[in-house]
Amino acid sequence: MAFHTMSGKAGITGDKGVTYLAALMIITVMGIMLGKAGQSWNAQLEREREEELIFNGLQIQRALQRWYLPASGEHVATKLTDLKDLLKDPRTSQTVRRLRKLYRDPVSKKDWLLIMDPTKGIVGVRPDSDAQPFKQGGFTDELNTLAGKQKYRDWEFRYKPTTTTNTKIITSTTTKTTVRTTVR
Repeated sequence: MAFHTMSGKAGITGDKGVTYLAALMIITVMGIMLGKAGQSWNAQLEREREEELIFNGLQIQRALQRWYLPASGEHVATKLTDLKDLLKDPRTSQTVRRLRKLYRDPVSKKDWLLIMDPTKGIVGVRPDSDAQPFKQGGFTDELNTLAGKQKYRDWEFRYKPTTTTNTKIITSTTTKTTVRTTVR
């Protein structure tokens, strides 16, 4: 399938079009593969941000535990009005750090939403993101409340008071035992 130009030389033949189509097919396949690789890479980044979110949230949750449950001989638990107080406890004359640094929410890249209690002040934090979490189960006991949540905004990292109730002293002729039931 050749045609001749006015100069009498041969023009386009059918074979040259096949090479062009093959090059287009290769470029298309490469584009699809790069698109899939980009999606996979993005999902991996989101999973890493989720892991960082869990770490940061746990650090704040544990700092809140230390704020509200001071060690024996320390001050009395008081209302927390600012997360910055966890960096250097203003209730003591010594430098007492409940939190190493103020962690940000890595998923939304914003400040945490604060969970407030009218009598205790700040009792927890939660992310400011409506995205769906990758992790839906397999959490530790400390984080079992995160299981099955449909949005990061539903994940709460909060102070969980431990109260001691039903303290009884049981006395027998041979031993003296104290029984405490802990409710979480």
